[in-house]
Amino acid sequence: QVQVVESGGGLVQPGGSLRLSCAASGFTWSEYVMSWYRQAPGKERELVASSFYGGYKTYGDSMKGRFIISRDNSQRSVYLQVNSLKPEDTAVYYCNARQRVGPQINYWGQGTQVTVSS
Repeated sequence: QVQVVESGGGLVQPGGSLRLSCAASGFTWSEYVMSWYRQAPGKERELVASSFYGGYKTYGDSMKGRFIISRDNSQRSVYLQVNSLKPEDTAVYYCNARQRVGPQINYWGQGTQVTVSS
């Protein structure tokens, strides 16, 4: 059974930081690209960052700098460090597992809410 479970969201003041965690199981970890997406109210879901098994990382447009993705292959986990949070970072953050080759199966977590407000 596949599980993708995010944690670490919450209410943060502007300028603060958060570390989101995603733990996954039920699929061949090395075959999957792990990514963070976010979806703000009334907006489309957008890519924040991706991490490949071998260490390569990519970031979505305008995401480089304040967002840092990391991956612990021994723990089958991926993390997103978000610094200098802004109100416009308020969104539901989703963890995604996408098969790198073959049918490119996608798995999604249920999301974790991040609210940036004073």
